[in-house]
Amino acid sequence: MILASGSAARQAMMRQAGLSFGVIPAKIDEYSIMDQNAALGPAEKSLLLAREKALAVSRENADALVIGSDQILCLGERIINKAKTPEDAIEKLRGLRGKTHRLISGVAAAQGGKVLWSHAEHADLTMRDFDEDFLAAYAHQAGPALTACVGAYQIEGAGVWLFTRIEGDFFTIMGLPLPALLGYLYEQHGIGP
Repeated sequence: MILASGSAARQAMMRQAGLSFGVIPAKIDEYSIMDQNAALGPAEKSLLLAREKALAVSRENADALVIGSDQILCLGERIINKAKTPEDAIEKLRGLRGKTHRLISGVAAAQGGKVLWSHAEHADLTMRDFDEDFLAAYAHQAGPALTACVGAYQIEGAGVWLFTRIEGDFFTIMGLPLPALLGYLYEQHGIGP
């Protein structure tokens, strides 16, 4: 099995579940794929990117079962991309404060250049209506997480301070709907604990 992602969080979740796998991050142009499929909604884009990642690595490793995953953050139908700078991240957080946004995590399995399975789940996260002092303190504590994660937060770290309500699966929030993936691996491939 190969995970087509360089995400440390996805790798940790799969390892903690007892899966044995290699890692080959997919080399795809996510923004180009999203631009070419602009008419798709956020959930469909998340699945599309997960499939494209799995396929890209699967074509080079035909015998391996390749797992691809992607996560999209949206406010309504508007997709919000990962911040490039800490200043950009702070602006994104200002735009999200006091509102509920959705994280959609897609996962796909491919083998021999063919998608065998895909699945998406979502979580809704409501940010507290924090003031500028709170935001400055959070940004200082978050450090690199501001630009490492799509929402400028790591929920497993200081990012949890940003929220008043979280509805959805923790694994989905972390970027991989793990229970669904484990169900697929067990039911279709006999991979289990």
